Amino acid sequence: MVDKYKAVAVTTQYWRPGEDYLKQIVKAIENKIEDGDFVTISEKAISAALGNLVDESVVQPGWLARFLAKYWMRFVWVYILGTLCHLRKKTIRHLRAYPVEEGSAHKQVALEHAGLLQALMQGSEGAVDGSNLPYSYVSLPLRNAQQIAQKIQERIKSKFGKKVIVVIVDTDKTYSLKGFHFTPRPKPIKGIHSFGGPLAYILGRFFKLKQRATPVAVAGSKIGVKEALEIAKTANRSRGFGAGRTVWDMAKTFRVPLTGVTWEMLDKVKHQPIVIVKPHAKTGNV
Repeated sequence: MVDKYKAVAVTTQYWRPGEDYLKQIVKAIENKIEDGDFVTISEKAISAALGNLVDESVVQPGWLARFLAKYWMRFVWVYILGTLCHLRKKTIRHLRAYPVEEGSAHKQVALEHAGLLQALMQGSEGAVDGSNLPYSYVSLPLRNAQQIAQKIQERIKSKFGKKVIVVIVDTDKTYSLKGFHFTPRPKPIKGIHSFGGPLAYILGRFFKLKQRATPVAVAGSKIGVKEALEIAKTANRSRGFGAGRTVWDMAKTFRVPLTGVTWEMLDKVKHQPIVIVKPHAKTGNV
């Protein structure tokens, strides 16, 4: 079966807080786009550039956050939910050794920014995520993803005169059962249902439903949910995971403790926050 799309991952410098992400996007895609292309951008990369971050080292966790870190993660997820969700052995090992102090601070941030239901997730609670970020920083989901996507699309059209479709993508998964699409993370695009936090995650994983990265905003043209999901999947597959898929992988990459990764370390890693997805017919292959 021939793929419907061709993906071109674009390497850029690491986007630190304060980075002019619009300038970086325009610079990176020059001479690489055509009318009808999909320009996909990582939600986390934009969040980092905007400084949409929380430093968990200064967070004071309450009793509930400590309970979730010490017992919920280490026992319920390890011995019950992990099995139901078919989690990998490596993931179970990490959960069994879930750090109480750092984990408590993380759960407190999840409780404050996403609520109790999302805080029950085993990771990426309410799209709060610490991978590919230094020290104790975590990124928060974009509150105005649609407006940002529109701004990017308009800048590209103004700069190059090209009509592209901009899609902001999160690695958190959307699960599909025939024509019904759902995700545990908040605020996906219209047509993807967000509900239940861990319930959606458990259902999707337990029944081994089709899973794809989640589009959180689309600008430039109306496209169907199924196509948006395929674009997100194609982009996510080509983008890679930077310094690591999880904070544990990232720490292992640099051989440091969980909170020992620095900005300078991340600067040295290959980052591809932008993936240009081209309809297959335009590549010359049929």
